[in-house]
Amino acid sequence: MKHRRQAAVRGLAAALATLVALTAAGCSSKAKTGDGKQTGAGGVKTGEGVTDTTIALGALTDMTGVYATLGKSVTQAQQLWVKQTNAAGGICGRTLELTVRDHGYDPQKALAAYTELEPKVVGYAQFIGSPFVAAVKQRVDGQDKGLIMPQAWSASLLGSPYIRVLGATYDVETINAVDFLLTEKGLKKGDRLGHVYFEGDYGENALKGSKYAAEQAGLTVVEQKIKPTDNDMSAQVAALKQAGVKAVLVSAGPRQAASLVGVAAATGLRVPVVGNNSAFAPQLLGTQAGPALEKMYWFASPSLPIGADTPAARKLAADYAAAYPDDGLDNGVVAGWTAATAFGEILKKACEHEDLTREGVAKALLILSAHDPGFGMTHDFSDPKSPSSRQSVVIQPDKKVPGGMRTVRQPFVSEAAKNYTP
Repeated sequence: MKHRRQAAVRGLAAALATLVALTAAGCSSKAKTGDGKQTGAGGVKTGEGVTDTTIALGALTDMTGVYATLGKSVTQAQQLWVKQTNAAGGICGRTLELTVRDHGYDPQKALAAYTELEPKVVGYAQFIGSPFVAAVKQRVDGQDKGLIMPQAWSASLLGSPYIRVLGATYDVETINAVDFLLTEKGLKKGDRLGHVYFEGDYGENALKGSKYAAEQAGLTVVEQKIKPTDNDMSAQVAALKQAGVKAVLVSAGPRQAASLVGVAAATGLRVPVVGNNSAFAPQLLGTQAGPALEKMYWFASPSLPIGADTPAARKLAADYAAAYPDDGLDNGVVAGWTAATAFGEILKKACEHEDLTREGVAKALLILSAHDPGFGMTHDFSDPKSPSSRQSVVIQPDKKVPGGMRTVRQPFVSEAAKNYTP
């Protein structure tokens, strides 16, 4: 079984590599040597995605796949930001345009959408899916050079001049999650810690963090690798229960986390479960697993939740509810807003330097060292080799709180995470 899973992962990696090669070849006739750049309105240099009147951004999202709930919230938050920014006069005397493509968490669709939009936009306000962003990273760095603000937190994305991870990477976030279990949930040296994780970039980066934290704390990690298409966690819960784990980490999607917690509660594995930031959606509180999630589930996050008691959170929650009255609030709203506002600040700095080309935007990115969107974290984008923050917030599902989430641990960095190199 293990060999078949490894073969499947290698097959996916090979397929992604082939697709990247083919899509890169398909647009190789478009030189990236400065051709097409010109001086436009206001004496500002322009290039792909920028005219005298508009700045075009792309959004590569998942609104029909495993992260559909997250993708919808992220996208609508960014559309709201575009609308409000344009109403206030735009940026650099130009109107913003956001073109959205739904890839449904399918690698072929993701890469096709990237290739379609690449000549038309200055960069991407979102790109959901660590494996997909990683698959285009070489092309972005070597040829395309368009800024990407991914809704993905894998450490494999670090080091690029044009891709910036907003908040702690999955490995750092998982180290912080283990610290929460050790300091507040009774996990101790000698215990076994379960870890259910997606195969591929996301889950395996989180696993690297749990193994590091376990080594530091004297724990043993019991691994359970799954696929994004696996929705029933009964077999994984049975294996973890038999192994005698005292806590469980989950680095997967909201559906998998809900199944894991619901099955664990029903079968008597009543241990704390902590997920990564993309492993929860408040809509789950209305499902059969809702009561168990409120009692035995927490998740780490790179920001305070949408229901936080801060001026920025209150305003965003009110504005989003007014714009989308039929949709609930979740942390995808915060994630989308944070990425969009960061991109906006970068564009403003590029405008100040009279250079809205992709190269000018990349230079402006390095200047933004203290971006505070009002959700508890300050983001530093000046070092391509580091995430914008190492802090995490620990959040517990609670249907009585606006947004269905309440903060149980304010922004912190564990000692183990401080000493860790992603």
